[in-house]
Amino acid sequence: MNKDIIAGNWKQLKGKAQAKWGDLTDDVFDVAEGDSKYLAGKLQEQYGWQRDRAEKEVDEFGRTLN
Repeated sequence: MNKDIIAGNWKQLKGKAQAKWGDLTDDVFDVAEGDSKYLAGKLQEQYGWQRDRAEKEVDEFGRTLN
């Protein structure tokens, strides 16, 4: 699933994202609204991951939605 589709269907996909990254708050997901860069940044902050890992996590999440 590409990033445009994720952004367009964010309200439906938000629950799956929250289940995967439970340490992120509902507010983070509301602000993200499918923005993969923002979400990766918040994963970096919350989990202490390097940028590459956070972006990889978001990309893998997108692929699991197909």
